[in-house]
Order: sequence, then structure tokens, then C-alpha cells
Amino acid sequence: MNDLKNSSGFMCHLHPSATLAITAMAKEMKEQGHDVCSMCAGEPDFDTPQVLKDACISALEAGKVTYTPASGLPVLRKLIAEKFQKENHIACAWDEIVVAPGAKFSCFSAIAALCGPGDEVIIPAPYWLSYPEMVAAVGAKTVEIPTKMENNYELDPVALEAAITEHTRLLILNTPSNPTGAVYRRETLEKIAEIALRRNIMILSDEIYEKLTYDADKPHVSIGSLSEEVNANVITVNGFSKTYAMTGWRLGYLRAPRWLSQRIIAFQSHTTSNATTFAQYGAIAALEGKAEKEVKHMCKEFASRRDLIYRLVSAIDGVKCIRPQGAFYLLCDISSFGMPSEEFCNRLLAEEKLAVIPCQAFGTEGQIRLSYACSEANIRDAAKRLEAFCREQRN
Repeated sequence: MNDLKNSSGFMCHLHPSATLAITAMAKEMKEQGHDVCSMCAGEPDFDTPQVLKDACISALEAGKVTYTPASGLPVLRKLIAEKFQKENHIACAWDEIVVAPGAKFSCFSAIAALCGPGDEVIIPAPYWLSYPEMVAAVGAKTVEIPTKMENNYELDPVALEAAITEHTRLLILNTPSNPTGAVYRRETLEKIAEIALRRNIMILSDEIYEKLTYDADKPHVSIGSLSEEVNANVITVNGFSKTYAMTGWRLGYLRAPRWLSQRIIAFQSHTTSNATTFAQYGAIAALEGKAEKEVKHMCKEFASRRDLIYRLVSAIDGVKCIRPQGAFYLLCDISSFGMPSEEFCNRLLAEEKLAVIPCQAFGTEGQIRLSYACSEANIRDAAKRLEAFCREQRN
């Protein structure tokens, strides 16, 4: 008799999200009455702007509840194409746009439509922990390239060149980055693009944090904007979750060359069909600029919190970090304490009731991630608890 539990499908060995696991543990402790301070959140702590909710409500009340094309409402796809052209300087047509139930699914559908068994996907580490799992899910192989704190965690073009083989199909870039907070410099992107073109590999550019950048000398640059030749080898992924505090709405999108976008649309038509119809009307209002005031306020608040958490945490003896330029994460090197990051985080939660993310699952050991998508009071409290824990380890 077949042992059904001993299956060999590509997706049977995927690992649950480490971020969700420790977040759930912290939540459970809090429900038990413990004074838990959490720095795990991967989402803004702001509400969705009311004007966007109103647009969704109006769509519901108007009966906008039926299927749309699998690729999204045409009016929304056209607005996304205009956004790419005007804001990102990426040349594209609206039929190259695919709207999806979340930028995460946009990343996965692009990987699934492009890669398979025998293919290699290069991912700079530290990385968002879902990338390698997506690669594994389609039977491809992840090739990790470590990056260095002293180089702002940017991918070294020389290391990229050395890692490319005849099996390399794709490079995944994430700028601004989760978990490092780094924003890639234009000159680095130009070198990466030159290599990708010369070696004929695709680039998946995950730009979900593009509006959350805080330094005038470190602006966000879309790699697809460098030239039409580069753009022909780029899949640009974005969404509404981070910029507009619409995480639960599950709305993402991508632009890919037409030959690939058609594959992605076909894949999506057989998996999720369309993203939620009435949610797409909230996205239309967002791209029409109806929430720009709220977006600017949120970005300003995150910039202030970035300065605060970096100042407090970088002063802790034994903890090293760089000042993040984007997103809302602070990556900390805690290797001086001589324990794996998972043990460090488990003990920190047990002893100081402070929940942070161990980065072993992010492709780097000896580092932890703190999210500053929380109040300044929470940041100050977290820094005190982290400092107390680190001081105890040194004694």
C-alpha cells in the first residue's frame, strides 16, 4: 500500500514561516497575561486610509462582486502601467501588467512561470525568507550569495558573475530590503544589470517597500528603468500592502516582458483566478493619488522611528548594525554573544519578554531583525529590554 505521507512533491518539504512562528508564540504569551513587547511585525501599524476603504465600500454597494479577468481590472492595470512609466521610469504596456492576490503571489507566480527542475536561482543573503521556499516549490535550486554589512548588504557584482552557471535562470533582488533595510545604489544596479544582460539571466526586482525610503542621497531606483534592454530581462514586483497599509487586502502586481506576463496570467488563471474584485477599486483610488497625504505622513513617521531605533540599539554593547535607508527593519549582528540567533531570540523572549526575529531562516546566522512598524514608546521599551538582556549575557 502506498504511504501517502511519504510524498515527493516539490511542495511537500516547505518550511513554515519563522516570522509567523515566533509572532504566534509572542501572541500566545500575551494572551496568557505576560507583558510582551513585540518587534516582529512585517506590516505598517497604521490603518488603511479611509478614502481607500470608502472606494472599496462603494464598489461593494454597487455590486462589484463578480469575477474580473485573471490579470485584474483593465482600468487598474492601465493605472499601474502609468505609475511604472511616470514614477519608476519603466517602459511598459498595460497588457504586461498582472494584478495578483498579494505581491508574495506575484513573486511566486513569476518564479513558477520561469523556473523548474534543473534551474538555478541566485538570491543575495540576507533575504526575505520566502524566496528560497518559492524556488524549492517549483523544483529549482537556490544559490545563495552572502553580502556584507560593510558593503551595505548590497550584492557584489564580482560574486554574482562567479555564481552564474549555464543553469542560472533568475536573480532575485529586493530593494529597499527586508530584512536589511538597505537601498541599492544606482551604480551597483548598473553593474548587476550589465552582468545579467551579458549572461542572459532574468532579474526579479521586488520593490514592495519603494515608497518607504528616508534619505535624499539614497533614493529608490528601479533596475528596470536603466534601459529598455535591461527592462526586457526584468520582472518588477510591487503592491499596496506596505505603502498604503493594505496588508490584509492582498493586492500585488508585476510587470514582466509580454512573453512572460502571458505565462503568468495563464498560471494565475488556474490557481487563484483574479484578486478580490472590490479590493481592486480601493487600489484604483490609491493610484489616483487619493491617499498621498496619508502616505507622506506614514513615511515621515517611519523615518523618525528609524532614527530612534538606530540610535538606541547601535549604542548597546555587543550589537552591531547599519542605519537602514528604507523599509521598516533594523538588522542587528549579535554574533559577539556566541549563541545561534534562534537561541538568542528564544531566550530574549523567555527572559525579557521581547519578541524579535532570528535570521537563520533569512540566510544569515548570528543576526536578528527588529521591526520598527510600531510606536516610539514600543521602540524605547524594546531597546531597554534588549540592552538588559545583552548586559546580562556579558556578565
